[in-house]
Amino acid sequence: QLQLVESGGGLVQPGGSLRLSCAASGFTLDSYYIGWFRQAPGKEREGVSCISSRGRNTNYADSVKGRFTISRDNAKNTVYLQMNSLKPEDTAVYYCAAVRRPLLSSRCVRSDEYDVWGQGTQVTVSS
Repeated sequence: QLQLVESGGGLVQPGGSLRLSCAASGFTLDSYYIGWFRQAPGKEREGVSCISSRGRNTNYADSVKGRFTISRDNAKNTVYLQMNSLKPEDTAVYYCAAVRRPLLSSRCVRSDEYDVWGQGTQVTVSS
């Protein structure tokens, strides 16, 4: 069974940092494009960032550019999202997702492109 498990969420003050992890079980991530998404209460799911299977291509939503960094360690079967300079508006449940085909950069932050989803991890930015 293909599973993704997110971890690393929590409560952080504005300006703080968190690193989210997305670990795969039941399959190896090295053939998969990975996306990070988030959903705040009452809002639609939003694409945050994505990374190609070898890590050569990345893309970010304008709202997180310069603050978030996506990376992957295929040897550990894990993808990361480093989040710095966090703002209250970053508060959401964060999900990772995987798809086993290449994506155009313009489409890699679209949730309908992905097949496998994790259950999410809560990130709360508050003083």
